[in-house]
Amino acid sequence: MDLVFKALADESRRRLLDRLRADNGQTLNQLCAGLPGMTRQAVSKHLALLEEANLIAAIKRGREKLHYLNPVPIHEIAERWIGKFERSRLDALSQLKKALEARDE
Repeated sequence: MDLVFKALADESRRRLLDRLRADNGQTLNQLCAGLPGMTRQAVSKHLALLEEANLIAAIKRGREKLHYLNPVPIHEIAERWIGKFERSRLDALSQLKKALEARDE
């Protein structure tokens, strides 16, 4: 679980996970295209860390390597840590926060 927290601590890695959540099964080039200012080597390094934490799975297809989001470790964290704190109350607070933020925009 430490690897998952370490992987999620970095904003760039969270952005990669968001990109895979929006469009699963992307190649390294596709992921790089969506992250201007980040080198291919940096994206590769982040992907290796995400794979080590089991947050993504990579499958080779011909000469390409496709990356897929694995949400199971994030779900396990949510179950272990959030489940302890009365999920219904947290959901209500989250909804209230979103409503207030939407009203302010």
